[in-house]
Amino acid sequence: EVQLVESGGGLVQPGGSLRLSCAASGFTFSSYAMSWVRQAPGKGLECVSTINRRNSGGGSTSYADSGKGRFTISRDNAKNTLYLQMNSLKPEDTAVYYCAKYTDSSLTDFDSWGQGTQVTVSS
Repeated sequence: EVQLVESGGGLVQPGGSLRLSCAASGFTFSSYAMSWVRQAPGKGLECVSTINRRNSGGGSTSYADSGKGRFTISRDNAKNTLYLQMNSLKPEDTAVYYCAKYTDSSLTDFDSWGQGTQVTVSS
């Protein structure tokens, strides 16, 4: 059974930082691209960042404009863990953040989601 368990969310002041983690199990983590997806209150889902399955070489990561220059996605395949380092946080980053597993290499849809971790940016 695929399991994705996020952690690291919380309340942070504007300009602060958080590091989200997603512990994966039940599948060969290194074989799948992964994403962080968020949902702000009253809004739809936004794919914040994607990392390819091996995180090697150029072009292995991508970011939505909302997080470029502030967010860094990474993975530790030995630990089966996905990370999202978020710096210079803004109130508009307030959302539930989910890690998601792509179904296959076409990167067109997700087949597994975590339960989410709440990030609140407020003074």
